[in-house]
Amino acid sequence: MDDTYYTIGMAGHIDHGKTTLTKALTDVDTDRLKEEKERNISIEAGYAPLHTEDGTHVSIVDVPGHERFIRQMIAGVAGIDLVVLVVAADEGVMPQTKEHLEILQFLGIKRCIVAITKIDRVDEELQELVGSDIKEALTGTIFSDAEMVFVDGVSGKGVEELRLTIFSALKQVEFRDRFGSFRLPIDQVFTVQGQGTIARGTIYEGVVRQGTPLTILPAGKIVRARNIQVHHKDVQEARAGQRTAINVTGVDREEINRGDVLVASNHFLVSKTIDVAMRLVDGMRHPIKQRAPVKLHIGTSEVMGKIVFFDRNEAQKSPDEILCQLRLDEEVVVRRGDRFIIRRPTPVETIGGGWVIDPKGEKYRFGAKTIKMLEQKKEGTPEDLISTVLHEHTLLNEQQIIQFTSLDKSVVLEALNRGIQAERFIRTGKNFVLTNTFDKGKESLVECLESYQQQNPMRPGINKAELRQHFRDTFPKPFIDFVITEMVEQKMVKQQEQYLATADFHQHLPPRWKARLEEIIEQLKADGLQIRKWEEYFVGSPLPEEMGGEFKNYLLQTGQAYALTEEMLIDRQVFLDAVEKLRRHTDETFGLQDVKEVWNISRKYMIPLLELLDQWEWTIREDGSRRWLPSGK
Repeated sequence: MDDTYYTIGMAGHIDHGKTTLTKALTDVDTDRLKEEKERNISIEAGYAPLHTEDGTHVSIVDVPGHERFIRQMIAGVAGIDLVVLVVAADEGVMPQTKEHLEILQFLGIKRCIVAITKIDRVDEELQELVGSDIKEALTGTIFSDAEMVFVDGVSGKGVEELRLTIFSALKQVEFRDRFGSFRLPIDQVFTVQGQGTIARGTIYEGVVRQGTPLTILPAGKIVRARNIQVHHKDVQEARAGQRTAINVTGVDREEINRGDVLVASNHFLVSKTIDVAMRLVDGMRHPIKQRAPVKLHIGTSEVMGKIVFFDRNEAQKSPDEILCQLRLDEEVVVRRGDRFIIRRPTPVETIGGGWVIDPKGEKYRFGAKTIKMLEQKKEGTPEDLISTVLHEHTLLNEQQIIQFTSLDKSVVLEALNRGIQAERFIRTGKNFVLTNTFDKGKESLVECLESYQQQNPMRPGINKAELRQHFRDTFPKPFIDFVITEMVEQKMVKQQEQYLATADFHQHLPPRWKARLEEIIEQLKADGLQIRKWEEYFVGSPLPEEMGGEFKNYLLQTGQAYALTEEMLIDRQVFLDAVEKLRRHTDETFGLQDVKEVWNISRKYMIPLLELLDQWEWTIREDGSRRWLPSGK
């Protein structure tokens, strides 16, 4: 499990011991703010690393329990893999316990451990009563089978048992997709002197590496990951499930906010109109009316809007999902399947939650026709379901598609054939990919090639292995190979040995240094056959030191010069003219003295030049002399 990363949430009523328990497990005090210390309550979510012996990387989120800080609680648990529901033995199930429980279910948290804390304050009989009370509260929920652990964070009693229970539960958790497109909903933004703007959050999916270009959504601001930290330690990369702080360049602190999302691709939508399937809480105090103002919590975003029903004018209690729409005052970043919570702004209360059916909804008419359309959209056609899993995993074979969609083989095959005919899917060998993903892959590849060519104009292109490495965290290797092959066949990309470049690219001198480099070419020509060591042409020059090797390779690859030795180059035309002169003034067979009389140079230059003649098959060496061949290479 050394490559897996998980986030655990500590949830529960105020003053039930979440922060104390977190400290007992991690030896980290997550109450950071002065106000938290003074009032002995958590206002912002706190984070701490839980160290394990088997290499599993775990972050614990201590979320606020006070009703006034419920919005921070929602942002804190968004993105967790396992929840520890904390209930104090001396108080039992309280109002915020129940509200947190509902929120956790709405957010799709599937695994829960109940930690009954402060057991040193009560006797065993009361502990049993509290346990029964909790079981009753969990009855009918997805946490009805949650394991209970009795613990005291102050004395340490039961802490090790809880730790082992957590590790055991994590083995059953399906960890997040590291191959998905990188997405990090931001929950904290701050500045550090000498470093600039820091954005922090839990990575929902994908991988981010140091130097990666990123986009802040919904604003669309382009930035770069200058430095990455996981629990205050510098790392080269961070991946799905990790609590991460990213030092971003190209943006001021005022241009980035809590609720924004950092992404590394254009796979994500921003929207103000989303179609949703939602459920209402059981104990809602007042019905929610048509077009009533609501506050949406999705990821770490908190946005006002209104709720629009298509089959009713108000809702209060319903055992079924309600299909409706949220029309927001501001754009949010959403994907199909994302979970959300809705709260009433006044009187303040959680009224429900659910998941996004369509992140880009439109305005529909009230009535059964719209509900039927939303039901179809919710269920999705086989093609829709296949599209969803291909969007998440990029490249899948037939068996994987069957597993991820839970569709019968015959249904999958028919849907794939229809999708291919409609140009929705593309087959590549045994795998399938979305046409849109393929198009985005082509665009990304061209952008990468053009960027590389602009920075390295003297090179023939980017090495294929380097290109694969560049996209290793964005796309699977088989997908990149497929895109490269297709683009080469379509003559959008040209391949020269292991190098790739756009079809219209030709190696050239960088404009900034063109005049200086052309001067060196003229000096090389002027030296004729008695050339200097290559490094001597750069003495006193303002050219960057690394330019020498780059320029040398450029001249050799473009055929403007030949390598006489490892340290010397000769201009191509100078060499060809010398060969022609030697051919005119020697017989079919000639020796070193003949060469010296024609070229008038020392052995230092004569021997390498003759060896170059042999290499190009203009001559062949025989018994201490050379014989001209009918034609060279």
